[in-house]
Amino acid sequence: MSFSSLGLSEPLLRAIDKQGYKTPSPVQVEAIPIILSGRDVLAAAQTGTGKTAGFTLPLLQLLDETKPVEPGPIRALILTPTRELAAQIGDSVTTYGRFLSLRSTVVYGGVGIGPQKKTLRKGVHILTATPGRLLDLQNQGFVDLSKLEILVLDEADRMLDMGFIHDIRRILKLLPKKRQNLLFSATFSTEIRQLSKGLLNEAARIEVAPRNATAENIHQVVHPVDKSRKPKLLCRLIHDGNWEQVLVFTRTKHGANKLTRVLEKDGISAAAIHSNKSQGARTRALADFKQRKIVALVATDIAARGLDIEQLPQVVNFDLPNVAEDYVHRIGRTGRAGLEGQAVSLVSIDEHKSLAGIERLLRKSLSSKMIEGFEPDPNVVPEPEAKPSYNARSKKRPQANRSNNRRPSRNTAKRA
Repeated sequence: MSFSSLGLSEPLLRAIDKQGYKTPSPVQVEAIPIILSGRDVLAAAQTGTGKTAGFTLPLLQLLDETKPVEPGPIRALILTPTRELAAQIGDSVTTYGRFLSLRSTVVYGGVGIGPQKKTLRKGVHILTATPGRLLDLQNQGFVDLSKLEILVLDEADRMLDMGFIHDIRRILKLLPKKRQNLLFSATFSTEIRQLSKGLLNEAARIEVAPRNATAENIHQVVHPVDKSRKPKLLCRLIHDGNWEQVLVFTRTKHGANKLTRVLEKDGISAAAIHSNKSQGARTRALADFKQRKIVALVATDIAARGLDIEQLPQVVNFDLPNVAEDYVHRIGRTGRAGLEGQAVSLVSIDEHKSLAGIERLLRKSLSSKMIEGFEPDPNVVPEPEAKPSYNARSKKRPQANRSNNRRPSRNTAKRA
């Protein structure tokens, strides 16, 4: 199947061709015609499936069909949980809309609000935003959502996890009742289904892969190791494997910083990316990683959500996630577009329960391989660990960015 068979206009097909894409992904095949028909959509699609183009292309076409002369109120709003994902979606809108007369911009926290106000004052048709900064700008009178035609909630499950539900509800109250709604989520969790009931109208349901499925072309392996020896083992793997690019996940921001220093001390170029880093530092680190100026990008789950890195060969779970479903999101950064990928997990004795939760979720045991010289000490006593969950939306899940179930403060630089 080709993109031309999906009903896309000539300017969009030209932009797709400029990018070198020939064949649409499964989510694009399903979503594009439905969105062009004007229906609401509830789609389960993880990062790396081509979902961004799946909603960006038809959104652009629908808005372009009315041929607006000058931008007035915002016509399409794309809400996303993180700054990095917002920037990537904004780039996609610009790339695919290069031959159209539509104006777009991206707004998020962590950077100066002045330039964003200046751009919005001139008027845009399409706005990509994180919830907190959007509300800041709306409260100051720089965002008019009264004529909105299309709303996209991307990575909706992560927005709920990050405590943005109250912000989302406030934003929904600002929108006209008659509009097209597109909700994209990695899973159809109970919370997502509840949100969709009050948001979507006779929505088409799209699910391009079984829930919690991992790509068959990702080789997954567990290396048992004592917790204190994990940094040295990671350095060994990078050196012995001649790895040129690896995304490493840690549970905490402090752990990411500490591991980055260890890697650099061992001669491995590395950078950390997490919510305590300034937006400029996060952007530079990601750019350097994509351009292979650094070998290792050390990230926490929230900061890494939505990172789009082509042909990423290795992902390492330096720490296993507290929530088993996050394991699927992590390793899904590799093995994209039919390419081979490797997912390595360094597992200490205190993480065995977390590993068991992951294996229950995947319904299979992960291959385990001891590395010579790093065999675990049988006398080590496991430390207490957070109770793992194979249900990512469990009420017992740690609420990293919530306080008494309230949304994060809009006065903190940590918010997206």
